[in-house]
Amino acid sequence: MILGDPLSCSTRVPYTTSLAAISNYPAGLPSRIQAEAFLSFNVIASTLQKLRIATAQVHTHDSPERALQVLETKVRKLSSEHVDLVLFPEVFIGGFPRLSTFGNSAIGSFGEEKDYSPYMNHWRASVDLGDTPRGAGQKWIHRELPLPANRPYRGDGTRERLKKIAAATGIFIIVGILERCGGTLYSSIVYICPRLGIIGKRRKVMPTGLERVAWGQGSPLTLEAVSTIIRGVKLRMAAAICWENWMPLLRQSIYEQNINLFLGPTAHATEIWVPLMQTIGVESRAFVLSATPCIRAIDLPKWITESAERGDQIVSRGGSVIVSPNGNLLGGPGWDQEDDIFIAEVDFADCEQLGDDWVRPSRARRDAFEFTVDGLDMKKA
Repeated sequence: MILGDPLSCSTRVPYTTSLAAISNYPAGLPSRIQAEAFLSFNVIASTLQKLRIATAQVHTHDSPERALQVLETKVRKLSSEHVDLVLFPEVFIGGFPRLSTFGNSAIGSFGEEKDYSPYMNHWRASVDLGDTPRGAGQKWIHRELPLPANRPYRGDGTRERLKKIAAATGIFIIVGILERCGGTLYSSIVYICPRLGIIGKRRKVMPTGLERVAWGQGSPLTLEAVSTIIRGVKLRMAAAICWENWMPLLRQSIYEQNINLFLGPTAHATEIWVPLMQTIGVESRAFVLSATPCIRAIDLPKWITESAERGDQIVSRGGSVIVSPNGNLLGGPGWDQEDDIFIAEVDFADCEQLGDDWVRPSRARRDAFEFTVDGLDMKKA
């Protein structure tokens, strides 16, 4: 979905102005000279396509209400710093179950007593966005699904809260959510426009390790990129969630859609993550935002009993980064830096001005190779 200027997600003054803005100034007056200079400067600025983007290295919360409060506080502060877009970690709302084995509730033979309470606690931390089990796609985005009889919206109201936060701050927000739908939990992310609300959502297609005890597999249909305009800058973005970044074919499905912003919300917190993000920057010829939580044992949900000590020891080191299209680090990684946010002013024109020796769709030899994703129309990219 490509949004035109009238539907731009920007709620702030654009870089450019119009000749009509100075047409009423009498010739020769200083005010006209100043206006012409302002116009000239802003025309140059518009070719730079600059935005301020941020990644939030904050620990996740298993209380949705608390997570929304923290998100709003952080985003309001970023708004005062003129940030245009921010990424939060995987399942920031709902809480990443670091260290949990879920009581081995899915392991063992039939008839054995199992402890389902960890899973149920995790379930209670999830939110209902009002989607369908298969994922209703654009019908859900455009609110075309039938409403319940007792309220004017689907779900538990989280979608409406997120829209209000984005609208109040003027910041485009991408945040990880523990989504429940039809008896299944998903690691999902949503794209929230300040003017239009949620304009995209996807569910992680490949939960990993013990995540598979608790989370379901999302549809590859949700890998479709999201397009918008922020302050006159056209963005086409898509996300790979945590382990998905280690899946070359999934990464290629994103590259094929000609993105200029690659999003990597994750819970992975080892040093190998940083060079992976740098590789993705070079492969995609896009800017990369990756948000990884820095978590102390004391901040883990109380139902996670695998960690006997509840002190200040770090159980997830962070490692959030901002990467340029040539692989340079513009922010982060900030190991062991709790509750940190990295900001960079970037020029999206850089995605278009690089050499011809890079992996881009225009040089992908599509006459020789054909790439397909089950259910996703790659020809629209």
